[in-house]
Amino acid sequence: MMKPTIDRDRFKFYLWVGFAYSVLWFSSTLSKYPDSFTAAVFNNIWRVIYVIALNFIFFEYTLPFIRLKRRFIFYNIAAAVPLVFLHIMLYSYGLYLWRFIGIGLHIYTPLLTFTSTSHGVTEQMAYSVGSIVFFGIVTHLYDYIKLRQVAQQLRIEKQEAELNYLKSQTNPHFLFNTLNNIYSLARDKSDRAPESILRLSKILRFMLYETAGAFIAIEQEIKIMSDYIALEQLRYDDSLHVNFNHNIEDMRQALPPLLLIPLVENAFKHGVSETRGQPFVDIHLSVKERQLVFIVKNSAEPSTERVVKENIGLSNLRRQLELLFTDYNLSLQQRESAFTATLKINLASHV
Repeated sequence: MMKPTIDRDRFKFYLWVGFAYSVLWFSSTLSKYPDSFTAAVFNNIWRVIYVIALNFIFFEYTLPFIRLKRRFIFYNIAAAVPLVFLHIMLYSYGLYLWRFIGIGLHIYTPLLTFTSTSHGVTEQMAYSVGSIVFFGIVTHLYDYIKLRQVAQQLRIEKQEAELNYLKSQTNPHFLFNTLNNIYSLARDKSDRAPESILRLSKILRFMLYETAGAFIAIEQEIKIMSDYIALEQLRYDDSLHVNFNHNIEDMRQALPPLLLIPLVENAFKHGVSETRGQPFVDIHLSVKERQLVFIVKNSAEPSTERVVKENIGLSNLRRQLELLFTDYNLSLQQRESAFTATLKINLASHV
């Protein structure tokens, strides 16, 4: 059988609680015996050593043991009653005996003469009961705070894991769509195929080395979008009209990597590629006073559906926004011959 081990950090916590309790009780003792400062100090040190050890055993071992057996009613009663009785004896007669040991070692100075054993036990019991209440309240608050911290940390780790999963979905999804575009050029034996492969390699290099962190500068996000737009334009002739403009207050402002490109990708894959007439993509990005506005408008075939169906890229983006920001809005609007995605983010609301 494994021997029970003592949590050293937990025991240190009980030492600090005991120190606080001894200071409070010392103040009370000194008010009764103002001329016995030194004796009051040593008396409280001697008694608090005992109650620290006893409360540590009671709250860390006895109570958990009783709670563990509470499912078995009869066993619980049989186990709890002797344990509780034992601790009552230790808190009363045990502390009284501890006082006599201190007196014998010339550590404890009797400031009060007891008329009988029961009188002495009663006086010592007051110190013990006070310690039980004090230790119980402090340990409960401490455990509650620690539990909240652990729960918060688990929530953060869960969100980070989900965010990483979403990012791991975004990159293959983006790569798959881009390779399809290059495949169509290669199948048609287009002279633009080598250039498209070169541009794709630059984009992949950026995604591999520049997007590993939590943030990138907005100018880097603009660059990757520009490279992607140029790559997409290789597939089309001069009939495709692309307008990309931006108004950025500070190009060095931080932004989660590849957050905006799903909207651009969506405009080409589900808009331009399905347009029979004159395809177009209008992109506008502005950031002023930490307020980001990103509008992507693209040509689309007329649709009678009022509800916009979100593909995996848009659903993925919406979930990332939920995890990253508390103040944002993503609206999608389908009109007769155009589709508009508007993203507004308060960058200061990053979680």
